[in-house]
Amino acid sequence: MKSVVQRVASARVVVEAQSVGQIGPGLVVLLGVADDDDERDAAWMAEKVAGLRIFSDRAGKMNLSVTDVEGAVLVVSQFTLLGDCRKGKRPSFVDAAPPETARKLYLAFVTELRNRGLVTETGRFGALMMVHLVNDGPVTLLLDSK
Repeated sequence: MKSVVQRVASARVVVEAQSVGQIGPGLVVLLGVADDDDERDAAWMAEKVAGLRIFSDRAGKMNLSVTDVEGAVLVVSQFTLLGDCRKGKRPSFVDAAPPETARKLYLAFVTELRNRGLVTETGRFGALMMVHLVNDGPVTLLLDSK
């Protein structure tokens, strides 16, 4: 499982001109599910995201997690994170999980975050989405459960 985690001041996802998920301060997580991922990857990723100390404390050091600051999380499915661009000019997606598996693990990840007490919004799995966000910092991290 791969993710791009961005600390944001605000974010929202729009599908067919309708807002389907929106948060204030917190994290946007673009989540890609690999063919060999399972529930353990979803749990690991949720624990890592919930505990990442990337928010500033009173001294201005990145020392607080999204949980500590009572922020929210917006999770957006993004199979293109599994794109392999090493050969040619067209990405290969052979390592991405099939849609049924990816949806199941995407939802498991969202559930894991919610079980940790985080307000968690989502995009719409498999839809063409417009993601609007204000990156705070900017702070952007890449995570891989493997």
